[in-house]
Amino acid sequence: MSMNTLYTKDIISFTDLNTEEVQLILQTAKKIKERCVTCSIQDKLIANCFFEPSTRTRLSFEAAIFRMGGKVIGFPDDSSLSVRKGETLSDTMRVIAGYADLIVIRHPRDGSARLTAEVADCPVINAGDGANQHPTQALIELFSIQECQSSINGLSIALVGDLKYGRAIHSFIEACLMFDVRLYLVSPELLILPDSICDKLKKRGVRFSFHQQIEEVIPKVDILYITRIQQERFTETEYQLIQSKFILTANMLEKAKKNLKVLHPLPRVNEVALDVDHTPYAYYFQQASNGVVIRQALLALILNEELP
Repeated sequence: MSMNTLYTKDIISFTDLNTEEVQLILQTAKKIKERCVTCSIQDKLIANCFFEPSTRTRLSFEAAIFRMGGKVIGFPDDSSLSVRKGETLSDTMRVIAGYADLIVIRHPRDGSARLTAEVADCPVINAGDGANQHPTQALIELFSIQECQSSINGLSIALVGDLKYGRAIHSFIEACLMFDVRLYLVSPELLILPDSICDKLKKRGVRFSFHQQIEEVIPKVDILYITRIQQERFTETEYQLIQSKFILTANMLEKAKKNLKVLHPLPRVNEVALDVDHTPYAYYFQQASNGVVIRQALLALILNEELP
């Protein structure tokens, strides 16, 4: 195989990856899913440090580790940690780094994963830091899109929901900078994409436009990527008014392209109605299952200088 530049590398932001590394991860995940390659991290100990609750991310990392023969230590929240006694995050993570071969961290504060990478002597993977980044989720999106559409280049993609604070959206847009795509940005006025990210899109020549209704974009896109509107950002009245405008139902897909697929990083509240599950457009559960093979690929590449 070609040189594995991911060996011992920290993955904190999607910008830590170049195009060749992204392709290597996607190709390795495809081989793992098709059982064309067996990857092992036997005798490696991974610290899963989740300072905030998680279902899919934490369990898919654990499933990936166990499937490759590794071992896991860690915690699902911070309720029993010494940070409750006043210990700093940097001290906590410096200590944990001495126990493990790799750290996976999720934390509610922006920049926490980068701080961990600065103090840890082992590789660090960001599993979500505040409203900042979620790079492994973006890799899942890329893999799922490539799987259901054959290619990423040339696609029209709608991003719907919380574009201001959604870390999965922010990482996915960083990923889109590597491909020839057309973006439709659908959100309430208060949750539009930050100017700093829009500037990146402009500099890279990525075409995009703003919209406030899902119906406007459905007939135009190949991928409809929906995220939840975060209730905590609004008063109850505002939330009810805004959220009702961003619910996808099956009858709204009548004018969709035949190849359209609906993605969602999950969990959903009610922004994707249950009747969408029974349409040929729903792909979010396949997307969730792809989290295991992507994380297998990433762990295998970071912890093995060479793969079979």
